[in-house]
Amino acid sequence: MNRFSSGRPIGIRGMGSYLPRRIRSNEEVARQTGVTAEWIRERTGVRTRHVAAPDEAASDLAACAVRAAATAAGIDAADISLLICATSTPDELGPSTACRVQALLKAEHAVALDVGAACSGWLFAIKVAHDWLRADRTPRYAAVVGAEAYSKFLDPTDRATSVLFADGAAAAVLGPVGDEEGFQDFDFGSDGTLADTVLIPAGGSRRPADTVTLAAKGHFIQMDGRAVSRFISATFPRLVHESLTRNSLSLSDIDCLIAHQPNPVLLHRLGRELGCDERILVIVGDEVGNIGAASAPYALAAATARHTLGPGDRVLITVFGAGMTWGSALLTWSGAPAVRIAPTRSALPERERHSA
Repeated sequence: MNRFSSGRPIGIRGMGSYLPRRIRSNEEVARQTGVTAEWIRERTGVRTRHVAAPDEAASDLAACAVRAAATAAGIDAADISLLICATSTPDELGPSTACRVQALLKAEHAVALDVGAACSGWLFAIKVAHDWLRADRTPRYAAVVGAEAYSKFLDPTDRATSVLFADGAAAAVLGPVGDEEGFQDFDFGSDGTLADTVLIPAGGSRRPADTVTLAAKGHFIQMDGRAVSRFISATFPRLVHESLTRNSLSLSDIDCLIAHQPNPVLLHRLGRELGCDERILVIVGDEVGNIGAASAPYALAAATARHTLGPGDRVLITVFGAGMTWGSALLTWSGAPAVRIAPTRSALPERERHSA
């Protein structure tokens, strides 16, 4: 196995997740997109998706998830020395959404920064946190959260995106773990020539907001669904095979396979083609839709909360997203618990929330 050559092992000490209260059903989506609820279920496998309230921003969702992960890890927000947020739907173009999360949590000792790699962002951020902690001489904790408020960037009449994307957040607290535990292998990649495959084209420095971009719906997510499906169909099995080969493992050596959740129907098909036992591949997109950078950590938190993961279990994490970006990680589970905050507006006191 390809273990890192020096430094103490770093792994996950606790997981947490948060979903907004309002649920958008297939029937509601169908009415707006001109298809049927049956059409959505057959082609995507998504049954429900959560929607942030008008005054809930990505940082509000992220703060709830980090708080849950900290509780699971048995630490306070003051113990966090590094806070990284992965999101494609930031509160503002600047400052970083992580700084908003830090303020909400009163994590005054944390260095806060964002990582942008779309749906792959959480795992990219995990690598930054992992290496940061390994270079630190004193035991510290890092919180890594993926959070998306996609509903604020969706054209409700666009069936390519509206049926899939949703809101939510999930976080991990990283810290020192036992000698035979923690992250053991990472691999990442990007192909910027495919950047136009899925994007929010307006609102940045290339196409600043104006009456033309607003009229053209340039501030909504635009996606070439067929191109994305081809990319995932090629990338997901490759990531699995390359990680197994690199670490001299077979699929039977993996206790839990975590993937980004772009489309449950597609994931089920790819899992069958891989020969993956249905109990190993965690699929949660049917419950929450595609929540971007929060998808993989939400799946990991769900596997933990459902007691399908135990100490010493080997976890393979694979992600892929806009950019296009991709990555994988091999992790030996340390028995870290998970806290899942129920969909409720009371998860974060009103005085600690801010308007988007």
